[in-house]
Amino acid sequence: MAERSVRAKDPVPEDMPGGVPRDLPGGVELYHLRPDGGILLADREGRRELGPEREFLRFIDDGQFAHYLVGDAATSPERPSNATVKLGVVGPRSAFTPHAHGGEHFVLSLGHAACGLYDEARARVVDVPLAPGMLIRIPEMMPHSFANRADVPLTILAANTGYGIDHEDYAITAAEAERRASAPVGGPGGHTALAAGALTDHRALAAALRDIERAQRVHGIAATTVRERLAARLRRMATALEVPR
Repeated sequence: MAERSVRAKDPVPEDMPGGVPRDLPGGVELYHLRPDGGILLADREGRRELGPEREFLRFIDDGQFAHYLVGDAATSPERPSNATVKLGVVGPRSAFTPHAHGGEHFVLSLGHAACGLYDEARARVVDVPLAPGMLIRIPEMMPHSFANRADVPLTILAANTGYGIDHEDYAITAAEAERRASAPVGGPGGHTALAAGALTDHRALAAALRDIERAQRVHGIAATTVRERLAARLRRMATALEVPR
């Protein structure tokens, strides 16, 4: 599915500085990532709000969305752009299906999130809470799942080396790892060489991903604390002062 182009006739949100669009040089885009999870885009042609109804692609799971800034869904080692960079919107109180990427992964959280990671050396799942402005680096093929702890949409900025979401090694889930583990080694659908050239033990990968799934079922998605909810309210107030309507 291709991303739809933006049109100047789209509704103009009022919480982007009014003088910005007409002052921008041609080709320059300005994004306002709001504390309530909204994303506004301004350029020489006008201002509009990005949302799931347009300019977004499905992002691993239903209800999660992505908008590419660098590369596209078809990026791969055979069709490289070196990396993909995209805005993602994670639904309230939701988490991605646990998965692993063929390339390393960077995620900047602009809200209250959490990242469940499988620590292979200690053979256990570690849950890392993230506050607005925290960026996490996840090595290639490390099982993980990203969650939104808040009750409003979460905006993230995600960068992956080498892979777009259409590539078979972009997000390998437990079910996919189990399918590959049951295929002949070296045969179609079997163990494959990934970005770093290393062979993957898909049986072990599937077991680690199932551990994260169990942790999600048992513990659920952690809630935001009273302090975090107060901070979010103050952040929205600060944004209203910094970006007047």
